[in-house]
Amino acid sequence: MLIRARAPLRLGLGGGGTDIAPYVDLHGGMVLNATIDKYAYATIEPTDDGRVYFVAADLGLFWEGTAAPRLSLDGTLDLHKGVYNRVMRDYVQDKPIGLRLITFADAHPGSGLGSSSTIVVAMLTSFVELFNLPLGEYDIARCAYEIERIDVGLSGGKQDQYAATFGGFNFMEFYAGDRVVVNPLRVKSWIISELEASLLLYNTGISRESANIIEEQTVNVLRSDQEAIAAMHQVKEEAIVLKESILKGDFRALAQSLERAWEAKKKMASRISNPHIEKIRRLAKEAGAHAAKISGAGGGGFMMLLVDPVRRIEVAKALVGLGGKIEDFHFTKQGVHAWRVE
Repeated sequence: MLIRARAPLRLGLGGGGTDIAPYVDLHGGMVLNATIDKYAYATIEPTDDGRVYFVAADLGLFWEGTAAPRLSLDGTLDLHKGVYNRVMRDYVQDKPIGLRLITFADAHPGSGLGSSSTIVVAMLTSFVELFNLPLGEYDIARCAYEIERIDVGLSGGKQDQYAATFGGFNFMEFYAGDRVVVNPLRVKSWIISELEASLLLYNTGISRESANIIEEQTVNVLRSDQEAIAAMHQVKEEAIVLKESILKGDFRALAQSLERAWEAKKKMASRISNPHIEKIRRLAKEAGAHAAKISGAGGGGFMMLLVDPVRRIEVAKALVGLGGKIEDFHFTKQGVHAWRVE
């Protein structure tokens, strides 16, 4: 028997960075995101040899060891071990289970699409299916967040785990004490179609370490950097404007808000933008793009370009030779799900 799970990656449309401590604990955060048809996958195959095998197929990484109540985090596939450890501790009474766990994703780490967190959600959901665990959507997202941020100790926010779990267009509210409210948005079908026609997803070809950018944001808040904090306030407010613009189908207001949010976001940390990103933005706008922003923490990864659909080809041609590529996508409604293969 095999257990498989699939969780969608997401585009960060607005408010990114306001879901990260200590800002979120002091001021609260608001994030708008939407899942797309790029996924993270996990497959579990139980074994009877008392061994645990972890494989990240897309990264070419492998780890093998004896099944135990707790596997040591040593820098090799620690997210896999973190999920295993949490499930063994909280749900199977520390009875070590032999298994093979294989993962891969449609986007590499550092893409800005939340791939690492989405893989954690997929892995955790595969265990939920394997052991028939009584975990709902909020439970899975909260547990995935705790595994990645607390158990394994990786820096980052909260939006990715909730986006992957719930799926669709969501406006998320984050408060002190890890309180999260996910508001699914009822976006009209014609607006989704127009968004898909108007958005170009450009892979810049630059992989970035989001932890470095997040660390700088954290320091800026801790030392009360007023410019950075004011920028985070504006980014949060623009998330509300973006939500309303999408719900109303007001694409002019959407473009204007995306531009304001990007200019504010760059003030949150020095490495969010760089000369190459600004060159991409400049060439795209000269060719007819209305707005452009990085999805995720910044520094590289995927860029979203809002264009008049009839000028998509012109904008795409303007970016040829910059080291990246346009990637097709569609929005999705379904969050993570798992199934059994007998």
